[in-house]
Amino acid sequence: MADAAIHGHGHEDERSFFTRWFMSTNHKDIGILYLIVSAIAGLISVIFTVYMRLELMDPGVQYMCLEGARMFADASAECTPNGHLWNVMITAHGILMMFFVVIPALFGGFGNYFMPLQIGAPDMAFPRMNNLSFWMYVAGTSLAVLSVVSPGGNDQLGSGVGWVLYPPLSVNEGGYSMDLAIFAVHVSGASSILGAINMITTFLNMRAPGMTLFKVPLFSWSIFVTAWLILLSLPVLAGAITMLLMDRNFGFTFFDAAGGGDPILYQHILWFFGHPEVYIVILPGFGIISHVIATFARKPVFGYLPMVWAIIAIGVLGFVVWAHHMYTVGMSLNQQAYFMLATMVIAVPTGVKVFSWIATMWGGSIEFKAPMMFAFGFLFLFTVGGVTGVVLSQAAVDRAYHDTYYVVAHFHYVMSLGAVFAIFAGVYFYFGKMTGRQYNELGAQIHFWMFFIGANLTFFPQHFLGRQGMPRRYIDYPEGFAYWNKISSYGAFLSFASFLLFFGVVIYSLLRGARVTQNNYWNEYADTLEWTLPSPPPEHTFEILPKQEDWDRSHSH
Repeated sequence: MADAAIHGHGHEDERSFFTRWFMSTNHKDIGILYLIVSAIAGLISVIFTVYMRLELMDPGVQYMCLEGARMFADASAECTPNGHLWNVMITAHGILMMFFVVIPALFGGFGNYFMPLQIGAPDMAFPRMNNLSFWMYVAGTSLAVLSVVSPGGNDQLGSGVGWVLYPPLSVNEGGYSMDLAIFAVHVSGASSILGAINMITTFLNMRAPGMTLFKVPLFSWSIFVTAWLILLSLPVLAGAITMLLMDRNFGFTFFDAAGGGDPILYQHILWFFGHPEVYIVILPGFGIISHVIATFARKPVFGYLPMVWAIIAIGVLGFVVWAHHMYTVGMSLNQQAYFMLATMVIAVPTGVKVFSWIATMWGGSIEFKAPMMFAFGFLFLFTVGGVTGVVLSQAAVDRAYHDTYYVVAHFHYVMSLGAVFAIFAGVYFYFGKMTGRQYNELGAQIHFWMFFIGANLTFFPQHFLGRQGMPRRYIDYPEGFAYWNKISSYGAFLSFASFLLFFGVVIYSLLRGARVTQNNYWNEYADTLEWTLPSPPPEHTFEILPKQEDWDRSHSH
């Protein structure tokens, strides 16, 4: 990647490898670094998942034994179930995926790289702060991975309290693994806040001449709203986990009922961050999907203005629905009724976006390239996830489904399938632009079908398991749940194989891919400013600010 981007256009890149990739203040390089590190964190996290699905493939415990973790089941050897190892896997998978994979890839990677390009800015408003936010993210990722192999509870390695870090478990667990996990989230949060300040300032102050707010491309709008969500919700999480640290290490009792605290308070503070977090993950994905669909349907996005307002509405409403995660904690009926209604209302702007994407494709001349395939996959999976979300918003239904696999199926359809499909769509869409080489179309198509089938096989059966009443976060289950669990595990193995194939496609394309010679290698409907630049863009872009006629296409907005 370094190589490809160094072939300057007009002037050579003079920076050494170390200066360029370790001390970089260039938004494009930092964007690529975010994508690389989040891909590595994603691989680690997915390996944990595959191990969990291997264990859940059959009833009984075959792999995670106190006698030692195994890769192969051995019926003759004794196996005492090691619930702690199981809990560690769940915790590490959740923390890594939430804080160190999807947000950094979408907001840190694509946001950093393309938002300044789309608004015609030479760089971010605070380039050095950008470098600081990236290295804080790397530090956070390192702490999160270290927490898995540090002394934790039950005299074993790692902390097993779940990614939500609920007290009293997170307060009472021994070892320092839990502290490392909390610090990891802290550092990642601080990194995201700095990134958000940077994005907001850049968006408001550095748009090209003539680019009013409602002429800004949809992806940049989604990054802007996401930055506000980060800025307003992450400090709340920082407060909650600081209180946890004080409870753990200094004898405070914020969340200890014996000392006058309240563990439910933690849940409220956590979910006040936790629900906006869902939109922090998915909104940049919405932005990418809008551009991909408009390009490959060869039509401008249907209803640009409603799309922008829908993003803003999702951002605002995302803050007032958090307690739908907590119907079972003993809230009053009025509170439950309010959160139920508010949760259903948030489905409206989301529906507006889905209908707008369908309307964009309607009557378009659709080209089924890999980015478009992933955008289709996204639409299907996100819609399924959205519909089950409306089911779960009903307090009465949620009582039956809370903490079952139905919830696991719902949020994986939205998060891991929605957001991750958007990431892959973005990677293939912009691959040539970022690297100067074209991706391998056949490899990308195979990757799509493997991942699409694998993901549905993994998570769709979990709706049935949830309806049968299988609780989540358990290492073992009765025989009655075996059938769907087996299918779900096969799906997970197929998804994992598709992820490895993705790495293969990227490495092959970087080394052997055809060189990109055009600025815009798709079609005239890829009409935002990044498509006016060479592929890859030179080190410095827009030293002379773009003129309005370069980007303002009447058919586009």
